[in-house]
Amino acid sequence: MTARTTAYLRHSLQVLSLLGPALGWLLLFFLGPLLVMLVYSFAERGTYGEVIYALSPTNYLQALKPIYLLIYWRSFWLALTTTLLCLLLAYPVAYFIALKAPKQWKSTLLVLSVIPFWTSFLVRTYAWVVLLRTEGVINSILVTLGFSPLKLLYTDFAVLIGLVYGELPFMLLPIYASIERLDLQLLEAAKDLGATPLEAFLYVTLPLTRAGIITGITLCFIPSLGMFITSDMLGGAKVLMIGNLIQNQFVQRNQPFGAALSFLLTGVVLLLLWISLRAGAKVR
Repeated sequence: MTARTTAYLRHSLQVLSLLGPALGWLLLFFLGPLLVMLVYSFAERGTYGEVIYALSPTNYLQALKPIYLLIYWRSFWLALTTTLLCLLLAYPVAYFIALKAPKQWKSTLLVLSVIPFWTSFLVRTYAWVVLLRTEGVINSILVTLGFSPLKLLYTDFAVLIGLVYGELPFMLLPIYASIERLDLQLLEAAKDLGATPLEAFLYVTLPLTRAGIITGITLCFIPSLGMFITSDMLGGAKVLMIGNLIQNQFVQRNQPFGAALSFLLTGVVLLLLWISLRAGAKVR
C-alpha cells in the first residue's frame, strides 16, 4: 500500500468519523420512520384497528376517490392563495425596509417582523379565534357601530387569514435579503437611461430579486399545503385540508391509509422542491 493510498484512507476515516454521528442520527430518526411509514402504507386496517401487513395498493387507490380529491383541491387553492397574498403583502414591506427606511430603523423593523416567532404558533392561532368568533373583538366593534355581526370563524376566509398571518414572515425575510443585496447603481443607471420608477422596478429590481421571491414562495406554499392546526382551529370541521385528513386517520387508528396519504403529500412536496431548485438555478 502506497503512502498516497494510506493518506487517502486516513482522510476518509477522519471524514467518516465526523459525519458518522450525523448520518447515524438521520438513518435512525429520519429514514427509519419513513421506512416504517412506507411499510404501513401498503398494509391494511383490521376490524379493530390493528395493522394487517399485506402488500396491497388499496390505500393509494382509495386516496384517489373523488371525496378526497376535493380536499386536495381545497388544500391546494388555500396554499396558493396564501402564498400570493403573502407575496403581495411582503414585497412592499421588504422593499421599504431594505431601500427606503432609515438605517437606524432597519434592525427595529426587522425585529418587529419576526416578533410573531417569539410566541407559540398555537397561541397565535387561538388569538385569531378570539378576534373572529361571533362574540369576538371584530364583531363587537361592528355591533357597536350598528352593523350586524358577520360569520367569520369556521370559514375558508378565517383559515386563509390564519395561514397568511402565520406564513408572512417566511416570505418577507428572503425577499428582504435579496433586495438588501441589490446594487443600487443599477437603479441609478436605469434612471439615467430614461426609465421611469415603474420600469426600473419591473426590469431591474424585480428580476434581480427573483431568487428571494422563489425562496419565499417555497417557504410559504409547502407549509401551507400540509398545515392542520390553522384549519382545525379556525375552520373547525367545515374546512378540511389534507393535513387534517392525515391527522384524523391516525386518530381513528387507520394508520395504513394515513401513511399512504403522508407519502403522497411527501411526493408532492419533493416535486415542488425540485421545481423550486430548478427555477432558482436558472435565476443564478
